[in-house]
Amino acid sequence: MTASMTRAQVLSRSAKGGAALLVGGSALGPLVARAAAAPLPSADLDNARLLVGVELLASDFYSRAIKAAKTNTRVTAFLKRASANERDHYRALAVILAGAGVTPAGSDDFDFTYPGRTFKRRRAIIEFAGMLEATTLGAYLTALGTTETRALRALMASIGACEAQHSAYFTTLAGGKPFGRSFPRALSIDQVAKKLNLEVG
Repeated sequence: MTASMTRAQVLSRSAKGGAALLVGGSALGPLVARAAAAPLPSADLDNARLLVGVELLASDFYSRAIKAAKTNTRVTAFLKRASANERDHYRALAVILAGAGVTPAGSDDFDFTYPGRTFKRRRAIIEFAGMLEATTLGAYLTALGTTETRALRALMASIGACEAQHSAYFTTLAGGKPFGRSFPRALSIDQVAKKLNLEVG
């Protein structure tokens, strides 16, 4: 899978139009409201921008997986729940960036492509979901370790817990173990990019 938007492009998004996102920020809950109100240093903004890209990728994948209609009713219900979670995560991070005067990347900024068989079979969808969620969790763990703002760290921890649930479910469904490591691995942005074939130049 590849995305044509580079890391440099994600990090250089401007402040045009961000104010519109602020209106719905409080509806996402107190964690988001507190993080959006906090002044954020540049490194924290960089983490939020990069996680926005990961969330857009996850949303795109789940949308395509649902449309492929290769899973049974129960699995499809979890795909839909995961899709809704990822949209909420994106909205939360987008509100935070808007609060800092930065316009977050949107779905139109990316062109995601996937291996040819990703959506052809139930097992391929489930295995890809497991890999994607484990990688997403790794990205959040790294961001948690380098983010200074307490309110933003609290939000990232909450999102990371949700991603861990996704990862455990799809890993188990694919025949793997729902958990194992006492300390799940954090992944650098370059490691995330390599795992997902994202361009980060």
